Amino acid sequence: MRFQLADLEKPARILIDRWGIPHIKAETKADLFFAQGFNIARDRLWQIDLWRKRGLGLLAADFGPGYLAQDQAARLFLYRGDMAAEWRSYAEDAQEICTAFVGGINAFIAAIDRKQAPLPPEFTVMGTKPERWAAEDVVRVRSHGLTANAQSEIARAVLLAAGQDDADRLRQERLPDLPLDNPGRIDLARIPARIIDRLRLASAPVSFSRERLAARLEDAWRWSIFDDFGVTRDSQPEGSNSWVVHGSKTTTGRPILASDPHRVLSLPSIRYLAHLSGPGIEAIGAGEPCLPGISIGHNERIAFGLTIFDADQEDVYIYETDPKDPLRYRFGDSFERMTTRVERFEVKGSEPQEQTHYFTRHGPVVFTDPGKALAIAVRSVWAEPGAAPYLASLSTMRAGNFAEFDQALARWKTPSVNKTYADIDGHIAWTPAGYVPRRTGWSGMLPVPGSGGFEWKDNLDRTEMPRLIDPEIGFVATANEFNLPADWDHQARPVGFEWTSGARAMRIREVLSRISVHDLSHSQGLQTDIRSIPALRLQRLLTPLSPTDAGARQARALILDWNGDMNAESAAAALYGLWWLKHLRPATIAALAPELGSHLNLVGIGHADALLAVLEGNSAQLAPVMAASLASAWREALDLIGPDPSRWRWGQLHQMLFRSPVAAVTEKGFTVGPFLMGGDNSTPMNTSPRVADWRVASGASVRLVMDVGDWDKSLCINTPGQSGDPASAHYADLAALWAKGDYVPLLFSPAAVEAATETVIDLVPM
Repeated sequence: MRFQLADLEKPARILIDRWGIPHIKAETKADLFFAQGFNIARDRLWQIDLWRKRGLGLLAADFGPGYLAQDQAARLFLYRGDMAAEWRSYAEDAQEICTAFVGGINAFIAAIDRKQAPLPPEFTVMGTKPERWAAEDVVRVRSHGLTANAQSEIARAVLLAAGQDDADRLRQERLPDLPLDNPGRIDLARIPARIIDRLRLASAPVSFSRERLAARLEDAWRWSIFDDFGVTRDSQPEGSNSWVVHGSKTTTGRPILASDPHRVLSLPSIRYLAHLSGPGIEAIGAGEPCLPGISIGHNERIAFGLTIFDADQEDVYIYETDPKDPLRYRFGDSFERMTTRVERFEVKGSEPQEQTHYFTRHGPVVFTDPGKALAIAVRSVWAEPGAAPYLASLSTMRAGNFAEFDQALARWKTPSVNKTYADIDGHIAWTPAGYVPRRTGWSGMLPVPGSGGFEWKDNLDRTEMPRLIDPEIGFVATANEFNLPADWDHQARPVGFEWTSGARAMRIREVLSRISVHDLSHSQGLQTDIRSIPALRLQRLLTPLSPTDAGARQARALILDWNGDMNAESAAAALYGLWWLKHLRPATIAALAPELGSHLNLVGIGHADALLAVLEGNSAQLAPVMAASLASAWREALDLIGPDPSRWRWGQLHQMLFRSPVAAVTEKGFTVGPFLMGGDNSTPMNTSPRVADWRVASGASVRLVMDVGDWDKSLCINTPGQSGDPASAHYADLAALWAKGDYVPLLFSPAAVEAATETVIDLVPM
């Protein structure tokens, strides 16, 4: 296959191996990233085109009024700052790289126009066309950055205003549990919960339905509300696992680094594997399709992984506005005027629409009530120069040792991550990265006044962040848990107080500590481990329970006679999953917060660790709740899975069906699966189910296990395949392997790559 292309300096080559992984070689840096852009458009053009249009607020032009509210929310959060500072933040050559990358994307679109490449079928199904990119498009979109905690601040404020502090503690565990402050004496009752929908809408992925596509202009704002199947993602937690084992604990004497980032599972995957080979760059691994570079993987000397580090990177500000002029807000002893920006939105089938967006010194205004002299805005790290998510990988992927890697991490702003590291000299390390606002005098747990006194005092410096280098225990590990040092001064340096459940981290550390000599297969097994720590904790609570209901007694016996593995073939796992997620958690919340009423949706099914701690600390008081929920779970299992408990299987409920967004509006396929899955959201093999229909919603978007120094022995798996083209052999070829916990080689050396190559694409100058 050969393409003659303008804007290419010298010939470049893309070798596609038998697993769909491209190995991209070029003689100049610009050509290398041009070829990376060309290749990602070849494999994922529909996906990246939709990503760009979503992020820039351009969906309504293609899909109609049902997408106008989403466009308006996304446009509100675009980066609008100094572009010179923006480009300098990621790498000295970031603008050059991004310009080349989008040049490659545009070159593939031009090849489609010349009939040299096929238009992906999704464009035909949806009646749209791909659009050209500008380099700024790569960095201006920030709304996929996984920053926190503005939504949680709003939820907490609403619950506290309703006298539901206990319910808020069930919604989200606080670690460490310092006294909750409202230092600005905000009247929390003035804050409406509907702001959460606006914030979620700004970062929502694109969903299609016939009704939404047929929406009229007067219906536009109907499409801004959420449910399990609505316009946005489920509210399942997204996390990751990563660890590094020191060579002193491996069979080879070399470190092993494993990383499997968990995200909403999609078709195609949110990750893409690639190998970049050019002047000063030799790197392979996974990145986001819309960005140049590699964020998880290795170069010739170092390997690097990541998980989300739950730093608080957002604050909600409450303003008193001038009753005579609602565009003026109090700051200090006087009023400042909001800046305004009139945005124009093209809308398919309708006249263009305009909306005025308002901004304070802190950020975009998300709510106003002139009658109450009230405005609310959000300040986020993602509004800072250099906060395009993951793009600082352009620097980290080129480091040659930990000092260089650590220096490059000073450029990393969003998302806040745990970085794991290993090198061919045998060193291993862990350190967080990402900008953490320096708050003095308040924790960031609740909204604060925008009138002054609650300003960010820059950000915590890299030298202030914790790190572990070559620890005596022989490994470092992270799984989104609360992992700040025991002596951390949370008053002086508040980082964050809201963390993901510690169950996965506990299991990972337990296994790594138990294995005396580690090899690649151990990391593979741990990435696909299905032992549930919450299940084992609940078994201990069930042991003294004596239910009077016959079904509850049978349920208790089945769960107690079980090892806690969420195996797809397990009857006990099926019953436990149904009981814990759908019956026990809601019943516990209802028992402890009976007056929630309309605020119940803010709590959902609660935070697993918070609920387990309450159950363990009040086992006698909550024994009737456990017994009653067991009985109801048993009855539902009989109805849902079948009348014979011996034939129940967790996989009957818990399945993964990969669906393209367009599958909702066409009968032409665009699905892969279903696959019967083990695990749940508490196991290292994180397969979070959507309780509304038990489909797996999120999990490992990609898995990598790297043999540091003997790179060709490294392993990986993407899912369902590398390509987003339904006609490609690599559209779904990895899905069954991923579901079974299998891997494919991540080849690096020229000889190994050459031997595994199935397709060669030559790019030559025009």
